[in-house]
Amino acid sequence: MKKIWIPWWVANIFWMMLFAAGTLFVFMRKVDGAGVVQTFETKLVSFIVLAIAFIFPLIIQIIWMIINLIFTISKQT
Repeated sequence: MKKIWIPWWVANIFWMMLFAAGTLFVFMRKVDGAGVVQTFETKLVSFIVLAIAFIFPLIIQIIWMIINLIFTISKQT
């Protein structure tokens, strides 16, 4: 693996772990911060909000991957 890919993989692992921890938190809690009992529907809405929040880092990671691919291909030729 090229050195240019190591930070990309580290960032990906960080974002995946953060998303997994957030998902576990959303689905394991019984009551939210306002004291409202969490039903499956409210947990699902919270998960959708979490997923929407992680779209921005996903877009950045995809752009970063494309840049890495361009640099890797250009160095091979």
